[in-house]
Amino acid sequence: MRTIVITGPPPVQILDVTGPLEVFSQVPGYEIVLGSPDGDNALRTSRGISLSPAKSLYDLDGPIDTLMVAGGPGAESGQYDERFLGWVRKAAERSRRVASICTGAFPLAAAGLLDGKRVVTHWDFCDRLAREFPAVTVTPNPIYMHDGSVYTSAGITAGIDLTLALVEEDHGHKVALDVARRLVMFLVRPGGQAQYSHMLSHQAVTSKPLRELQVWMMENLRDNLTIERLAERMGMSPRHFTRTCLRETKMNPGQFVDRMRVEAAQQMIDSSDMGLKEIADACGFQNADSMRRTFLRILGVTAGDYSRRFNRKYS
Repeated sequence: MRTIVITGPPPVQILDVTGPLEVFSQVPGYEIVLGSPDGDNALRTSRGISLSPAKSLYDLDGPIDTLMVAGGPGAESGQYDERFLGWVRKAAERSRRVASICTGAFPLAAAGLLDGKRVVTHWDFCDRLAREFPAVTVTPNPIYMHDGSVYTSAGITAGIDLTLALVEEDHGHKVALDVARRLVMFLVRPGGQAQYSHMLSHQAVTSKPLRELQVWMMENLRDNLTIERLAERMGMSPRHFTRTCLRETKMNPGQFVDRMRVEAAQQMIDSSDMGLKEIADACGFQNADSMRRTFLRILGVTAGDYSRRFNRKYS
């Protein structure tokens, strides 16, 4: 039985705890212990909900397979109870691996466990982590990282991604993939934490004319969507349209068209049995190789790799 201890300086972000807990609970062979730094039988969260039953950290002894430190307001405060940090240092010595969820990287760094390590945390806290702990090498983009026996993850839901990776490390690809499917999520998300989910870039646009243009673009992805044609549909000069697109989407028109095509292709890969050549044609790519290069540039994986990871047909 592998003992998993999940704790964090309270109040913790509730999903930082319950996400990993749910993943580990899907697999036999794990004993999951919630550890309370307050010394009582509950772990306080930032949403007014206390998670129980928990055990006082200071009553926990014996070997630990995985020690996970959750983030949240307590982790982000910069003020940590020395008794808690001392316990984390000692517990790390008897743990096979140590992990942080989101801003749980801060107390791990304060305990000296991240010195000389390459780590990640929530994108909004990466600069601060690097500034406050110069002995730590912070890399802002990955969903999660592994350096020796130390594992760190990006913002909040990335703790679920990391836990799936730990399950895969322990039990193999098939078991982890089965858990991911039961939870209706990717086993490995493409790209980094700066990545938007499917179609979210469209929803972020505030300009109604541009939103209407996006709908038209999705219906006409196979067409030659040049800047001039898009600008004409908007009733703008190409230069004015380019400025508007940059302001609303943080991308130039060509980049935005590419991203829309990739997002459409992702949805087709996720939900259909179409081949990659068919999908490339349907989404307006010149050919499957063009789609492969565009996927690699935008997501960091090729369309083929994406298909093998996230479509049951290719798994």
